[in-house]
Amino acid sequence: MTLISEILDYNNKFVEDKEYEKYETTKFPNKKMVILTCMDTRLVELLPKAMNVKNGDIKLIKNAGAIVSHPFGSVMRSILVAVYELGAKEVAIVGHHGCGMNGLEPNSFLEKCKEGGLDETVLPTLMNAGIDVKSWLTGFQSVEESVEQSVNMVKNHPMFPKHISVHGLVICPETGKLDVVVDGYER
Repeated sequence: MTLISEILDYNNKFVEDKEYEKYETTKFPNKKMVILTCMDTRLVELLPKAMNVKNGDIKLIKNAGAIVSHPFGSVMRSILVAVYELGAKEVAIVGHHGCGMNGLEPNSFLEKCKEGGLDETVLPTLMNAGIDVKSWLTGFQSVEESVEQSVNMVKNHPMFPKHISVHGLVICPETGKLDVVVDGYER
């Protein structure tokens, strides 16, 4: 049996038994917050428990490193939609210690891509098109600095409302302890 078959079998029983009923809510976040965090497997259940949020409380965005890497990328668009369309009144960027983006090195990553079958012509084509793949694949050296950069990208976005607080936090993926990097109420 494949993994997707297992998931679909489970899902059929989940729906049949009406397990979804305990998760019913609206698309509007009860706590009026949008959180950007990392896709790290250790945070799937830990982060909501550590922050006292449950289904329906927040808008949750996840990516590699909890990074807002471009002012007009999908993460920033999602934050703006959460604020303007879905009623979020605060934003929290939550990075974590031991992140895979910490020290991500593009040359090593690209070698793994080549080992995985990346066509040798792709990188020169991208570079000739003006895409800086190595910069795009570069991680960060300090999670705190990365969180602060993402907070600044959001807070200083030309379409972001100035009255909305943007917080920066770092969570310990072992204990769930949160440390404040940027207190959005003080800016």
